[in-house]
Amino acid sequence: PQYGLVFDAGSTHTSLYTYRWPMDKENGTGIVFQVDVCSVSGPGISSYADDPAGAGASLKACLDKAMKIVPAEQQRDTPTYLGATAGMRLLREQNSTKAEQVLAEVAKAIGEYPVDFRGARILTGREEGSFGWITVNYLLETLVKFSFAEKWEHPRDTEVLGALDLGGASTQITFQPGVPVEDRNTSVFFRLYGTNYSLYSHSYLCYGQTQALKMLLAALHQSSPTAQISHPCYPSGYQENVTVAELYDSPCVHAPSTASPALVLTVMGTGDPAGCRSAIQKLFNFSCRAQRPCGFNGVYQPPVRGQFFVRS
Repeated sequence: PQYGLVFDAGSTHTSLYTYRWPMDKENGTGIVFQVDVCSVSGPGISSYADDPAGAGASLKACLDKAMKIVPAEQQRDTPTYLGATAGMRLLREQNSTKAEQVLAEVAKAIGEYPVDFRGARILTGREEGSFGWITVNYLLETLVKFSFAEKWEHPRDTEVLGALDLGGASTQITFQPGVPVEDRNTSVFFRLYGTNYSLYSHSYLCYGQTQALKMLLAALHQSSPTAQISHPCYPSGYQENVTVAELYDSPCVHAPSTASPALVLTVMGTGDPAGCRSAIQKLFNFSCRAQRPCGFNGVYQPPVRGQFFVRS
């Protein structure tokens, strides 16, 4: 068997996956098995913008664990990747130099191990969405399945599922639309196990859970006449303090010019489900431009088709 290592560097945390697969492929694509997953301690690597070396150091415990799993004689032939997602895409927008420094440090740390390191890079939103689609459908055996005849086959009369992926800093939608995709920036093509797949995939930056909640709080702040903010989505009696600087530390939100960074805001929960729903809906614009079908905020999206698998 062959081995591979993949760091999934998300906005809130990083995981290292160890995979194994037989050398022979099935119709041009490998049959991959997950051997281990290791959760890297600490936050996502984008949180190390002011301490890039710390991002690299955080990976070492999981790399040490992987080196105990992959046979020593195969380690130098083990392809190893790090793919960063929306947290690093946001950092790149804020400060591209800091983003490059973080990637350089994680690459340096991985490069100290006897593996076939293929690079650390920031995935595009379309890549993140389409790779998630492959994962969902591979695990649900809609792409390939081991038959009663004891061989790998393309499942008959089985529809692939669409994938909705709610992350911390972005959310992705990927599916097989059944009609030509009109925008090539959202079109993805794969050939897997001898079958062709034409997909639609788009990533909505800032609409992951962490950043969407930040946008919601910023909207409530800007509609509040005082430094005390009533939050309908928090339970009644809940209270927290946050500074203006902490609230507006992301490209997803823009501080009013009159706001003092040091001002402390008091957030009070009111436990109002209807008010919460109304406030959240204001973060989305569901009107479509130019008579084209869209998801929200005017982003082109063909009509959804089939069933979906949701992960967060």
